[in-house]
Amino acid sequence: MKELIFRLIKERKWITMRKRIAPIAIFLAAAVSFAVATRGQTKPAAPGTEYLVTTGEAGRAGGRLVVSLRAEPKTLNPVTATDNPSKEVIWRLMADLVHINRFSQRTEPALAKSWKVSSDGLRYTLKLRRGLRFSDGHPVSADDVLFSFQVYLDEKVHAPQRDLLIVGGKPVGIRKLDADTVVFELSQPYGVGERLFDGFAILPRHLLESAYNEGKLTQSWGLNTAPEQIAGLGPFRLKEYVAGQRLVLERNPYYWKADQKETALPYLSELVFLFVPSEDAQVIRFQAGETDVISRVNAQNFAVLAGQQQARGYAMQDIGPGLEYNFLFFNLNDLSGKSLPQLARKQAWFRDVKFRQAVSAAIDRDSIVRLVYQGRATPLWGNVTPGNKLWGNASLPHPQRSLDRARSLLQAAGFSWKGDGALVDSGGQAVEFTIVSNSSNAERMKMATIIQDDLKQLGMRVQIVALEFRALLARLFDSKDYEACVLGLGSGDADPNADMNVWLSSGPQHLWNPGQTQPATPWEADLDRLMKQQLVAQKAAERKKLYDRVQQIVAENQPMVFLVSPNVLVGAKNGLGNFHPAILDHYTLWNVEELFWRGK
Repeated sequence: MKELIFRLIKERKWITMRKRIAPIAIFLAAAVSFAVATRGQTKPAAPGTEYLVTTGEAGRAGGRLVVSLRAEPKTLNPVTATDNPSKEVIWRLMADLVHINRFSQRTEPALAKSWKVSSDGLRYTLKLRRGLRFSDGHPVSADDVLFSFQVYLDEKVHAPQRDLLIVGGKPVGIRKLDADTVVFELSQPYGVGERLFDGFAILPRHLLESAYNEGKLTQSWGLNTAPEQIAGLGPFRLKEYVAGQRLVLERNPYYWKADQKETALPYLSELVFLFVPSEDAQVIRFQAGETDVISRVNAQNFAVLAGQQQARGYAMQDIGPGLEYNFLFFNLNDLSGKSLPQLARKQAWFRDVKFRQAVSAAIDRDSIVRLVYQGRATPLWGNVTPGNKLWGNASLPHPQRSLDRARSLLQAAGFSWKGDGALVDSGGQAVEFTIVSNSSNAERMKMATIIQDDLKQLGMRVQIVALEFRALLARLFDSKDYEACVLGLGSGDADPNADMNVWLSSGPQHLWNPGQTQPATPWEADLDRLMKQQLVAQKAAERKKLYDRVQQIVAENQPMVFLVSPNVLVGAKNGLGNFHPAILDHYTLWNVEELFWRGK
């Protein structure tokens, strides 16, 4: 049996579990029970574990990988983490039931070795791997899965993942069939299918149940927690945290993946995160050889690094457009009850779709690509980036910049120009407003400046205000005291449901007017209806048709004036095996368990 499975793996043949979940490749997760040959590595989990066999290049054991984080993680608790540095570390410590492969963008078995979906699409039965252990050696059972989802669904915990477990207005139901089998029950079919289970770390009940019962779970697993009090199912476990300097992870000896040669993963002995406060400082560390991998690099620094790569022994890669989209949006919030009369007056302009369309027509996206990103970005006219090959609406127009069209739209909306060229509204008020953005993002500040110059050519007077990121968020979501903003969003998945909280009118990231109790406009009501319909549609073609219409409505009404999608720019030292950066976050460490050093 084992020889047959390995032959199928090597020949890369595809076997589908059932039509509903095709095309999941079983070779990605061949469950084989064997005693793993350690080749000098720490002894893996007890014999009898059903390992997931990976298909990457077989590597060699040992060595450490050093990477940098722009900021220290705020927590090691997967239930409360919202910042990228925390997530970057946590997902090296944790694992989920079904995983979205960040390279192929398809689902694959993880802690669940298999699953079945009922014919009505309302019930998912997941079978756990036998012999799983947390990184402290404690056995895993279905009770840990039930506990984990009880935590995520608890309204008192306020887990950011909770919204994803509300289907058809009702929480997903979970029950245990036996020690290795759990059943998830939905109130209506869920178009995203098994992708639902990605991103929910399975928690150790034996370590966290007491804190949960005492109402203290959200306070658990801070950075100063003793390593032995934190356990997960990821490839590494916590070894050391030094405030202001570094966080060190060590190999998890109970990890549940192995390579085709029956070698236990991960290959690396340690993974070190250095806290480096700026991108420029990260570049210097990488140039000096103090770090081994670099990502989230801007185009200017990429050019500098690429020019030195042969001499310094590393290689840079531009892997093309990712899923990040940058945009300009206007404040369309209901400001009743707030003392912002000047802003309320300007909202009459912002709410006019012709005004927003005119602004879009006047923006020179090609100049943004050239001047801000040195050509390493793509102009955008919609919310789906070119990096998302499956979901983009190819019929959306990509009009070139046209000041003439912008002027025609403004005239149709009742605007006119004074003798000095200044644009005024129908009441004679000069059109002027401010654009806010986060001061720490140089690219967005440059974009705002280009937009300022473009709109000046229409007679608009625009000022730029740079804000520290937390202050910016306070303006957007608390005081609502802003006029326009340049911002960006990046999705963790190519599937439309990853952006559900952006396009639903009630969503917290429906940025121009978040958290509406009722849709403020007919077209927002249409977005709500279409997003909910695609959520439950079970055929991919039907979902695609519905989401194409969503993109069309967004492009017509311009609640966000889309600008560009930057390319994903990364680099790594020469000799790092299985380094395959992806356009899904996290770009470089998504397969860290397979990374290894050649010749080290």
